[in-house]
Amino acid sequence: MTEAPQLYLMTPAGAQASALGPLLTEVMDRFPVACLRIRSGAEEDELGRLADLAREIAHARDVAVVIEDHIRLVQRHGLDGVHLTDGARGVRAARKELGADAIVGAYCGASRHDAMNAGEAGADYVSFGPVGETALGRGEQAPFELFQWWSDMIELPVVAEGALSRDLIQKFSTACDFVAVGSEIWGEDDPTAALASIWD
Repeated sequence: MTEAPQLYLMTPAGAQASALGPLLTEVMDRFPVACLRIRSGAEEDELGRLADLAREIAHARDVAVVIEDHIRLVQRHGLDGVHLTDGARGVRAARKELGADAIVGAYCGASRHDAMNAGEAGADYVSFGPVGETALGRGEQAPFELFQWWSDMIELPVVAEGALSRDLIQKFSTACDFVAVGSEIWGEDDPTAALASIWD
């Protein structure tokens, strides 16, 4: 458990590589990002272009890149690992397919049980969320107490995500290793300024 959580950046869902490149570069030049997650939602060809772009930008800054659910694209485009959106179910298969050195993360909603299963199956981190009010996921918010328990009892790193505000980041920062930010900033005219308003 680190003193302050690190920034875990997510691309916009369904992003086009050509439009995202300059914005992603600007944000990553301004903020120290620990990991970049490519959101799914685009066609596989576009995800491939996005993967190449994100890898080039991120690796130049020593930032790891994971992609949601597409294990084949990890291998094809030289990414660092996969983020599974269905909890523990695919962790063991992803680990077997990608090998011991790849990053395998698992989104576990608000389920402590699912997260523990993911850890036992070989996940490198779990994420809980949403922590704020949003219709994303199953809609059930992940309470602060879940993060607190996890950080006190389990060594596996934990990510907080979903509808984060400045106040929520400050609150949850005492009980998580990473804070995942994405849709909170990409819908704004100036994503870098938007991130500064909740992170700085």
